[in-house]
Amino acid sequence: MTSTRTTRTHTGSMRTRRSQHPAVWRAEPTQGFRSARIFLGKPLQMVSSNFYLLFGVTVFMVAFGLVMVLSSSSVGSEIDDSSSFSVFFRQGTYALIGIPLLLVASRLPSTFWKRSAWLVLAGGCVLQLLVIATPLGVTVNGNRNWLQLGPIPALQPSELIKVGVVLWLGMFLAKKQHRITQFSHTLIPTVLVLGSSIILVALGGDLGTTVILIMMVLGGLFFAGIPLRHLVLLTAVSATIAILTALSRPNRVTRILSFLHPATADYSGSGWQIQNGYFALGDGGIFGVGLGNSKAKWSWLPAVDTDFIFAVIGEELGLIGACVVLLLIVVLGVAFLRIIRATPDPFARVVTASIMVWIIGQALVNIAVVLGLVPVLGVPLPLISAGGTALISSLLAIGIVLSLSRETDSLLITQSGANMLRRPAERSTGR
Repeated sequence: MTSTRTTRTHTGSMRTRRSQHPAVWRAEPTQGFRSARIFLGKPLQMVSSNFYLLFGVTVFMVAFGLVMVLSSSSVGSEIDDSSSFSVFFRQGTYALIGIPLLLVASRLPSTFWKRSAWLVLAGGCVLQLLVIATPLGVTVNGNRNWLQLGPIPALQPSELIKVGVVLWLGMFLAKKQHRITQFSHTLIPTVLVLGSSIILVALGGDLGTTVILIMMVLGGLFFAGIPLRHLVLLTAVSATIAILTALSRPNRVTRILSFLHPATADYSGSGWQIQNGYFALGDGGIFGVGLGNSKAKWSWLPAVDTDFIFAVIGEELGLIGACVVLLLIVVLGVAFLRIIRATPDPFARVVTASIMVWIIGQALVNIAVVLGLVPVLGVPLPLISAGGTALISSLLAIGIVLSLSRETDSLLITQSGANMLRRPAERSTGR
């Protein structure tokens, strides 16, 4: 990147020249006068503390998640694969794919993401159609939400739909910013396009992902500045659809009844998972039983390394460990909010807000399920739970936010440098 050198001549005028030297602001004497040199630096240098805060807490959560996946999955891995490390190695491989993907995504410009919005959303919908309409779809725990393509591990197209939803919503609302208050220009197209994508996920039976997708759309619309009356209407309609979807299958009705009436729930059936989650949290106390010493992972707690990994964290690391996870989620949310506040670009604001609702909202829903505050929905703890597609998609989404943050920082630095160059010129002309 070139830099601009500005020097005051004997007549008080200003002259500029280009330099290839990547440095920072500096003043040096030239023929008895001082010259001010501004260097905008390389892209890696043009980032704020928001970038490093989000990147740092993300990497820490992934590393912490690998440790907890190893601890929680060791018994099940030994039983299923005759190796205590099989799930851990698989999750580590996904992390080695996801982190470089995050770094690559963080270097791409916003124009790339805008152009990719339709392609990503359409690709996710096509793959989800293969799940629900062809023999390639795989049913797991009553949800047909996985795609098996040959020898590669099963994929979850709904995670790609999440990425497509945030990109499309940001691209569309940025174009319609001047008509954001008009119902027919914003809300109706959003419902038609994104509603169709969400319905494809709901047809696969994945109520948890459906709820998260609805939350993402509502969050993006809110930060875009849609009128509150429109948002309330859409929320009411979405809640009605979610309730009808929840009541459409007997196993979901049983889960809801177990949540509403835990005392009468069948301990050996619908109440087994949530009750053993309580036992795990209770055994942990304040300081925990120690890393690797969980009893719940000995085939007592289903989905111990995915949906209920927070129960193992509470058991092994105690209340302190659980509070650390909550603190990490809060810091992650603060990083997102700081990026939203800093950017003047409506596309960056909507995309960052939607991804924030995705990551933070899903984390809070997961923890609420373990604590018995909401019925079991079957969503993992982002960046921590085992799951390859979920981890890679979350890291890709955060990489998109980092790229938007980097672009915002570059713009602000460029504007700041231009303002600093303008002041001496204004003083020399007597302004």
